[in-house]
Amino acid sequence: MVKILQINTIVDKGATGKIALDIGERINIKGWESYIIYGRKGKANSNSILIKIGNYYDFLLHALLTRLFDKHGFGSVRTTKKIIKEIIKIDPNLIHLHNIHGYYININLLFSFLQKIKKPVIWTFHDCWPLTGHCAQFENIGCIKWETGCNNCPKTKSYPKSISDNSKQNYLRKKQIFNRLDNLTIVCVCDWLKGIIRNSYLKNYNLEVIKNGVDLNIFKKKTEILHFQYIKNKNKFIILGVASNWKMDKGLSDFIKLSYVLNDDFQIVLVGLSATEIENLPKNILGMKRLNYVEQLVELYSIANVYLNLTSEDTFSTTNLEAMSCSLPVITYDNSGSREAVVENTGFAINKGDVNEIVQKIYEVRRLGKDYFSDFCRKRVEKLFNKDERFDDYIELYDRLLQFDNNIFSKK
Repeated sequence: MVKILQINTIVDKGATGKIALDIGERINIKGWESYIIYGRKGKANSNSILIKIGNYYDFLLHALLTRLFDKHGFGSVRTTKKIIKEIIKIDPNLIHLHNIHGYYININLLFSFLQKIKKPVIWTFHDCWPLTGHCAQFENIGCIKWETGCNNCPKTKSYPKSISDNSKQNYLRKKQIFNRLDNLTIVCVCDWLKGIIRNSYLKNYNLEVIKNGVDLNIFKKKTEILHFQYIKNKNKFIILGVASNWKMDKGLSDFIKLSYVLNDDFQIVLVGLSATEIENLPKNILGMKRLNYVEQLVELYSIANVYLNLTSEDTFSTTNLEAMSCSLPVITYDNSGSREAVVENTGFAINKGDVNEIVQKIYEVRRLGKDYFSDFCRKRVEKLFNKDERFDDYIELYDRLLQFDNNIFSKK
């Protein structure tokens, strides 16, 4: 029996946690055994064997090491030793890493072990943390220090936050640690990220691109609206924005600027805000907390006239795919991986921070009408971003790597 082990920060919440679970389902359909080791958050319903490592105090100690000394990825010695014991116990044919940052893994211990066991390793990059001395994203400030050597990091106040700057030493150590493996394949979730890695210290590894997908059976336009009838006003042009956390890089300030420019014909609706953020919104922006059910989000995609994604840095925006799958056109900034889902007749990619261009494209969508874009949006997602097909790409990659691994075939 082929055994595939995934390792990720979480399993039951967040984009990467759901991706790991969904890949696990495809592994099971293949007839293989699926294991997922994760660092935190609760249990999920899954056919994969889920193994939680560490506890709140382990997390807290690693977070403290990060906050005080900027040594994210170099704590969690005890929990990483437990991970290694689990890997030995499972004896997987292939190990698939996702996010190994998140206060639960010691990268030096883990990669030293992976180097010794010589199993094929896939590492999906969901952000840029493996390439830098500190940050997970750098696009919004245009930093290129990661190309030659991080130092004097301008983002120490961003995740993973620290009052110190150890970016130079972190960069050198990560460069040495992550280049230990001879059997590593890196998967990029967008073409933009592949280009970034090609300019990094990991440029010599084999790179594959497997973009994320969405569930076409869930994300589809609904005609019956149960929860948000009060928004469905034929006299208003609904502009929708969604984020799990409205950090500065998600564009909240640009939405507020936009609200001052648009007249009463338009209604901006933002989902995923905190109570404080909602309280401080202009009166002509309708703010909502994070929704409890995905069906509610699908309703909002179905009600809205356009989806507006003003993120200044995003590896690959799954919300763009969700909106388009619900036949909703998308306007997004032309930066990082956010723009890759959007092509002609599905919306517009525009210059970052250009509120005048945002307004122009909103008026263009209103002039053409939502229905002009709807079929193009849905068909593009059906063709390229079907979740099951994209995650089957991982199964094909597993097959390919296992066939090249003589050690595995000698065990069969």
